[in-house]
Amino acid sequence: MGADKTIRYRLNAAYQNSGSFVDFVKTKQVFVAPVISFDFGKNTSLTLEAEYLNTSKVSYSGIPADGSVFDSPLGRVPRSRYVDDPDLKLERDVVVLGYRFQHKFSDNWSIRNGFRAELEDYQEAFDYNLGLQADNRTLDREARFDKAKSRNYYLQTDVLGTIQTGIVKHDLLFGLDLSRINFTRKIFSSTPALPSIDFFNPNYDQPSLQFNTIVQDQEFPQNLIGVYAQDLISIGDQFKILLGGRFDFAQASYEDAVAGISNDQEDTAFSPRIGIVYQPIQPVSLYASYSRSFQPSIAFYRNADDTPFEPTTGEQFEVGVKSEFLDGKLAATLAAYQLTKQNLVVSDPVNPLNSLQVGEQRSRGIEFDVAGEILPGWKIIASYTYIDPEITEDTRPEYKGNEPSNVARNSASLWTTYEIQAGGLKGFGLGGGLFFVGDRQGDLENTFTLPSYVRTDALIYYRRDNWRVGLNIKNLFDVNYFESAYGRSTVFPGAPFTVLGTVSWQF
Repeated sequence: MGADKTIRYRLNAAYQNSGSFVDFVKTKQVFVAPVISFDFGKNTSLTLEAEYLNTSKVSYSGIPADGSVFDSPLGRVPRSRYVDDPDLKLERDVVVLGYRFQHKFSDNWSIRNGFRAELEDYQEAFDYNLGLQADNRTLDREARFDKAKSRNYYLQTDVLGTIQTGIVKHDLLFGLDLSRINFTRKIFSSTPALPSIDFFNPNYDQPSLQFNTIVQDQEFPQNLIGVYAQDLISIGDQFKILLGGRFDFAQASYEDAVAGISNDQEDTAFSPRIGIVYQPIQPVSLYASYSRSFQPSIAFYRNADDTPFEPTTGEQFEVGVKSEFLDGKLAATLAAYQLTKQNLVVSDPVNPLNSLQVGEQRSRGIEFDVAGEILPGWKIIASYTYIDPEITEDTRPEYKGNEPSNVARNSASLWTTYEIQAGGLKGFGLGGGLFFVGDRQGDLENTFTLPSYVRTDALIYYRRDNWRVGLNIKNLFDVNYFESAYGRSTVFPGAPFTVLGTVSWQF
């Protein structure tokens, strides 16, 4: 915009009104995100951003594993089975306002500053599964109503600089970020209590629920301060060394007016980061890294006795090699790593309303991926991951030594597309892919396993000038699979055969 083109704008907008393969589950969403950017000379810019999201959705809490993942004495239900109350819905409004400011002092030094305000209001009436009775068909449930709002503010400032001394170059970063998070929530129980439902022959004609008994009245203010520095050292064209560190200070309060509980919590941590890259020849890079992480306890995640959780900390080692082939058109990466996390917050398998912390979880793995263009018009993306996960420490003996839930030891994918490059069919393309996910534990006690699956997807499209028309097909052979689980009472089926048509125009 303007004669000198120093003002730029962008408008993103989306509307969704969709059903689901699950009975009764519908979603409506409206999203708008305008952006405008100003250049004040060649060294200074300011970008203003805003977002608005409105969501209305029928609640869905999954289905039991017995009778869906596994045969029960009564058989199996279809993946479309719904065992919630269709009148229970989520209503959510989110407004985000912010700016990003950048200024160059010289060719070597600059500053950037950003601010975001996230304002969210939501109310959700939902139920959750308590488990099947001995008859294998009567599912006990409980309903709740949440009414909450959050007012979160984030301010971040970075100073960046470059120093060159002979063949040694330092890319420096110094930063400070400040956060203020305030979350309030009221939780209500239902009157009458939500009745049980027949898993194999559900009856949804039930009395309307009234949520008029307050169970919790909570407020969680939290202040976060982070100070960090980083130096990326380049020695010639072959060596790069990364040295960095971050210090975090977190202060949080918790109050529940109903239970009469109030407490404060302060946590601090230093998190170093070290990395090295060596290029023996131009297309090959060898690298190694070590880092530690710190995630302060979010106040509304609490133990069953209302005591606050400990911060989640982590430590990661990684080594790998990256290489390019076919004159840079094809790239491959092979990496091995070990990631250890302490006090990881997970869903309570007994009560999905609650959370709990796992003492220590360790994952060792290997990842391989390759992506690029093999021949003109023929593109490929392939990957394989092996993970050896284990809960190495926990105060509960039934968890120690187990595998964490929803983590597959083996997973792999292959996706390829080909677009005709010349002739009367130029712009016509086909694609297909296989996605494999191995067996996964369904709960922390490792009492059942979600089976592995292979999903096949396909694509056909036609591109001409600025237009593109396409059909994406997901789960081409209509495989019955399960994506995740919260425990034996709650698993989530994957989507069946799905066709998505798209028309796009670029201008």
